[in-house]
Amino acid sequence: MVTILPVSTDSPVGVSVAAPMVREGSRRGVVMGFTGELVFGRSERPLLEAPVFGGAQEDDEGRIGAWPPRPGGWQTLQFHRCLPADPEAVLRAVVEWTGAPACVASVHDGDVALVMGLEPGGDRWDAWLNLRTAAAMTDRPLAELDARVPEDAAGVLSWAWDSGFGEHVDAPAIETVLRSHAPFVEELFDTLLNQLGFPPAPAPAPAPEPNPTE
Repeated sequence: MVTILPVSTDSPVGVSVAAPMVREGSRRGVVMGFTGELVFGRSERPLLEAPVFGGAQEDDEGRIGAWPPRPGGWQTLQFHRCLPADPEAVLRAVVEWTGAPACVASVHDGDVALVMGLEPGGDRWDAWLNLRTAAAMTDRPLAELDARVPEDAAGVLSWAWDSGFGEHVDAPAIETVLRSHAPFVEELFDTLLNQLGFPPAPAPAPAPEPNPTE
């Protein structure tokens, strides 16, 4: 476990998350620290079957992968520089196909991400992860991005409520996550979902012990 320190020195609260270098996908490993998109949504069918993805499949080159699914049909897809359309267009298409809330995180080199979320019939929200890096990358004052955090957290919470989660989560807890920093921003995205109350993916089954008689 590592402690992710808040960007704002006014807050003494840290966020503890696991930080593995590799997240094992449903069929193959997915390397952390990438450039591309994370697509999070709910479906009883594999999310990759959404028409917007054009029949794409997971591959051995790491271009498209899947994180372990969360209970309730919540799935995360990882696209390495190969999203078939603009992130917002993909987000709207996934929400329309699933009839459920979804979000897309556009990640740059594992250092920073802009997360966009949408629920059916609702307004789109967005929020930066790894705020200090976002300020440097966009050449905007950190104070300007930090001032947006309460409004961003409210949008994130409203989206979670529409998803059936976040009922007992208060806005300051989400603001803390949005002001935090992690070595791999993908882990901070995972932490945000956990903090909102989405059930975590089950731990993988341990590998069987080798039989010494074989």
